[in-house]
Amino acid sequence: MTAGSRDPLLDRFFKRKTFSPENLDRFIPNRSAMDFDYAHGVLTGAIAGAKEKENSSPSRDAFRKRLAESLGINRTRIFAFRNKPPAPKQTPADDYWSSFQQSKPVKAITRYIPQTSERTLDAPDLQDDFYLNLLDWGSNNVVAIALANTVYLWDATNSTTSELVTIDHHMGPVTSVKWAPDGRHISVGLYNSEVQLWDSSVSKLMRTLRGCHHSRVGSLDWNNHVLTTGGMDGRIVNNDVRTRQHMVGTYSGHHQEVCGLKWSSSGQQLASGGNDNLLHIWDRSMSSVNSRTEWLHRLEDHTAAVKALAWCPFQANLLASGGGGDDQCIKFWNTRTGSYLNSVDTGSQVTSLLWSTRERELLSSHGFSQNQLTLWKYPSMVKMAELTGHTSRVLFMAQSPDGCTVASAAGDETLRFWNVFGSLQVAAKSASLKPVPGPFTHLNCIR
Repeated sequence: MTAGSRDPLLDRFFKRKTFSPENLDRFIPNRSAMDFDYAHGVLTGAIAGAKEKENSSPSRDAFRKRLAESLGINRTRIFAFRNKPPAPKQTPADDYWSSFQQSKPVKAITRYIPQTSERTLDAPDLQDDFYLNLLDWGSNNVVAIALANTVYLWDATNSTTSELVTIDHHMGPVTSVKWAPDGRHISVGLYNSEVQLWDSSVSKLMRTLRGCHHSRVGSLDWNNHVLTTGGMDGRIVNNDVRTRQHMVGTYSGHHQEVCGLKWSSSGQQLASGGNDNLLHIWDRSMSSVNSRTEWLHRLEDHTAAVKALAWCPFQANLLASGGGGDDQCIKFWNTRTGSYLNSVDTGSQVTSLLWSTRERELLSSHGFSQNQLTLWKYPSMVKMAELTGHTSRVLFMAQSPDGCTVASAAGDETLRFWNVFGSLQVAAKSASLKPVPGPFTHLNCIR
């Protein structure tokens, strides 16, 4: 490149680049506001100023100060920053945000949780037994409840009640009920160790499963077409209801009654709780009929029977478990690693647990002394509400298909319905409802 010539790239750069104040990324002092004579004198006369300071007096210093004030001379700095930097450009997004902030504030929407049950039904002869599971709410919006030897169905759509089956006295009483995922078939566990499968649409017995247990069957749960049963003998059996030889797998780990069974939503893990204070996590692929199945995790932190089990719907591998009267704790587990996450002392026996399908909330039911339902905020486990009304311990809970309503059955022989997981709303408190007397088959729903 010859002297005096310019680089074409630089020419192109200077043509494109503009140096308007809006494009500057730093603030340059305004030289028009500076006193260059004074600045030059300060920089070059530091030594003279020091000598002059030696010969100064209070009267002379006061005179100089008054003179500077009268002439408006700023003797404290060399650079002057008197002009403000240019204001940034206002973008459409900024205009929108400013208008949004200046708009009328919106009130926070809170969910009203009714403190009383919406409906109460009389449930005579309901067994006051902690280890049984006598209540379930199917995907067909029908509630099944076992009262002594009879299973009743209450249709929540039209509030009608029907009798499904009454078991012979030498076979009963009924010790567990569980709807199949199709909402049509229902399994019924019996005191004599048998399990019956019924078609609720025609009230017909489809099949009886025998040979699974040696004593009463107190817990049931479905995993697609596989019905898992837990007995007083401590055995857990997988039954494929499609095949003649229905026993397709067993889990051995409890040495007392199995009172809690819950499959995870993925169908890969099974949680089981027993009267031996043990909580087991099983892998579906590890079950076998002819050989002993080793548990995935054996958790021994509870100090009482473990009946209440609930898999979290919004976090994989998170399980909540509740202990009986000598434990009174809700514990949380990572079932992938088997690690203990948290525990909260509820102050009373924990009989069942239900997660909300809409919010990060957990509902627990309890025995003595308040016999209440408690709603917890997860993961802080702060109490959001306590629902009272039962006069004896709450034994069972079931959740409606839409996830809003919870049914609870207690030793006071009542079945109550609570709108605990309802939609966001601000509503007036509903009036307290009293149980309707008379047998369950003749009850009408209180509105």
